Amino acid sequence: MIRLRPAGLLVATVLTVATLAAGCSAPAGEPGPTSLPGPVQSSARPSPSPSPSPSGGGTPSPSASQSVPSATPSAPPTQEPPPGEPDLSLVAGWSLEQKVGQVVMVGLPVKGPFQPTFDMLRDQKIGGVFLHGRTQAGRGPVKNLVDAAVAAADSPVPLFVATDQEGGAVQVLRGKGFSDMPSALDQATLSAPDLRARSEVWGQELAAAGVNLNLAPVLDLVPQQSATSNAPIGVFGRNYGYTEQSVITHGNAFAEGQRDSGVQTSIKHFPGLGRVTGNTDTTAGVTDTVTGPDDPSVSVFDAGIKDGTGLVMMSSAIYARIDPDAPAVFSPTVVSLVREHGFDGVIITDDLSAAVQVQGVPAGQRAVRAVDAGVDLVLASAKPSVAPAMVDALVRAARKDPAFAAKVDAAAARVVAAKSGL
Repeated sequence: MIRLRPAGLLVATVLTVATLAAGCSAPAGEPGPTSLPGPVQSSARPSPSPSPSPSGGGTPSPSASQSVPSATPSAPPTQEPPPGEPDLSLVAGWSLEQKVGQVVMVGLPVKGPFQPTFDMLRDQKIGGVFLHGRTQAGRGPVKNLVDAAVAAADSPVPLFVATDQEGGAVQVLRGKGFSDMPSALDQATLSAPDLRARSEVWGQELAAAGVNLNLAPVLDLVPQQSATSNAPIGVFGRNYGYTEQSVITHGNAFAEGQRDSGVQTSIKHFPGLGRVTGNTDTTAGVTDTVTGPDDPSVSVFDAGIKDGTGLVMMSSAIYARIDPDAPAVFSPTVVSLVREHGFDGVIITDDLSAAVQVQGVPAGQRAVRAVDAGVDLVLASAKPSVAPAMVDALVRAARKDPAFAAKVDAAAARVVAAKSGL
């Protein structure tokens, strides 16, 4: 463990010492000491509102209770968009850079350094952060960090502030103000009403710290006989039991409790990581040779979609029986399956910044390939330094290709629509 110091903040801050550091596919290492920003104070800019659902902006941005405006006033839509289609009027009048910024979520390492992420929020107009790492510091320091990110941002709409708060080995936020959450496998021993009630409390704890999106629950269906060799999920007990019914019942109960508290959810990792052995974060060539488009592992996601999740996270494994030629996150065939299940919300990638599975593709092209496949939100959590290259590549591709620009418009509109209640 090492002691890290954050760089200077964009706004004047009082530093307070805390113990903080996340991943989407697998647990991170042990926490180490760090310094977190204290409450944001600046004579040039008012401190952010203490509301648990912050709005971002390098320039003044709307409060959580206001409707989401476009960056430039525009005429109201003359008609509702067709069912299932994004409402492009939400981003009418926006610059390309503003729209691309909504399509990227960047990691904010809770162990620091903080300033690089704050700079990206301002300079690349990025519209979301992912609290990455592990912390024992408790609610107060985490809320201070979130407030500093909100103050640094230059987004026309509220920030997504996300983390991984599954329970067990994957629980980013701990300490005073955060419950010690059991693993999903242990949560599956509770009744659905009890789990929903507990999850609502866990969600209230997130909301009080400024987190408005939990990249959970895991809905991967893991066969019991192979759980100990399933590196990303089964080894850590991240699965809600071993049957389709258990995963649906308990995964949905967890998601409902989170949403009851005002925290949005992302079910993951479509179309399922329960049958692979390698972890896409640490291994290349991870392939599922069993799962097809009508498999029970896909059916559990259908149930999660019908239950009302706002986001669906794509796996970066390859699915030989659906599209053997590309990781799911880069495959229009696999991504389109999500829409075929009636989902019109935000499709988000698993981490594309440091995952070994995708390191053979240049960072900028990872973002372009994902959006071209139909993904709406690109996650660069574990190695946030690659986010500017992703933003630049998306802007270049959109300027060069009108068809790709239309995909960026649609993705940004879906993300902004998902933020409408923040």
